[in-house]
Amino acid sequence: MYLVTFTIPYKMKKLLLIIGVIFCAQISFAQEKSAFQDGEWFKFKMSYSGWLKAGEATLKINEKQLNGKPVYHVVGKGKTTGLINAVFKVRDRYESYFDRETGTPYKFIRKIDEGGHTKDIEIDFDHAEQVAVVNNKKHKKIQTFETEKDVQDMVSMYYYLRNNIDVSKLRRGDEIMTTMFFDEENYGFKLKYLGKETIDVDVNGTEVKVKTLKFRPYVMAGRVFKEEESLTLWVSADQNRIPLKIKADLAIGSLRADLVAFKGLKHSFQIEFDN
Repeated sequence: MYLVTFTIPYKMKKLLLIIGVIFCAQISFAQEKSAFQDGEWFKFKMSYSGWLKAGEATLKINEKQLNGKPVYHVVGKGKTTGLINAVFKVRDRYESYFDRETGTPYKFIRKIDEGGHTKDIEIDFDHAEQVAVVNNKKHKKIQTFETEKDVQDMVSMYYYLRNNIDVSKLRRGDEIMTTMFFDEENYGFKLKYLGKETIDVDVNGTEVKVKTLKFRPYVMAGRVFKEEESLTLWVSADQNRIPLKIKADLAIGSLRADLVAFKGLKHSFQIEFDN
């Protein structure tokens, strides 16, 4: 009982990171057709150590206009549920507006409440000047930071990569480096390709076998994660390139996120049938 009461709330502070990995750490494919479309929607369930319900997250994309430019608008939401919600309440919301043709991000919004720790941040990207204008609404402060060329935000990166990395050329052990701007910093992100694997997934109420591509995002070892290679994720090997499962080995226990529902996929969802 003491383990549940005191250690899990601390780990739930890292729910943001797990959701972030779902949003932006999926690897993808260079292909003529886009992997996604207007109206695509995902729902994920989180669990602690495989049995305790921890939370859920959703991700939806729609076509919109931003300052006269055709963009995709993505809204990601994450929250704790059940017992975890009673002792450590999380309500996170992320939004990204990025160019419908190039995937270039124009605006990123992060509004979170994690056990009373709150943030309300809006970021506007000026790619010509390679700067990000960060409006910290909570502290009523606006600052400008330099960014790197072709930088992505935490959400737009996921969609950009779905269309721009050629997995057909990847070999087991290959590493992929990406860059994003988050809050007030530029971050490098590294993933290792672990190969192909067929896994059982339960989506939209049906258990099926799905061919996946397996990856290992590198994280910082320390109080939360056991080691740099504590995260593992599985992405569908079909044209949709959707995240199906992610597992994080923590210093105590583990966190897991599973895709449990989806709609609005652009391509058919490929499943394996028993012979």
